[in-house]
Amino acid sequence: MNKAKRGKKFGRKRDERTALMRGLAQALVLHEKITTSEAKAKELRGYIEKIVTKSKKDTVNTRRMIARDFRDAKAAKKLVSDIGPRYKARNGGYTRIIKRVPRRTDSAKMAVIEFV
Repeated sequence: MNKAKRGKKFGRKRDERTALMRGLAQALVLHEKITTSEAKAKELRGYIEKIVTKSKKDTVNTRRMIARDFRDAKAAKKLVSDIGPRYKARNGGYTRIIKRVPRRTDSAKMAVIEFV
């Protein structure tokens, strides 16, 4: 029986989608607020929430797992030392998506994703 695949493809191959999500997540961690298309923001939400949940527990193993996901020491350090402890008492729902006006060039639905 065929099962539905999770997530959107964005017209990219698997490695390109992984790189896209890593880049968006890294930008979100560093800037704490980014503007992107609505579909990418919705897809990023699930990706970043799992990483923030890992970062709430500051151990060597979680630091290594987060460094593996980000490949940027600055973003990984900020996530573990700043963002993770901020949401220690919160059980999920770390991000907020706010819809914006469509992009002028191609009328793509735009959104801002930020940490709550």
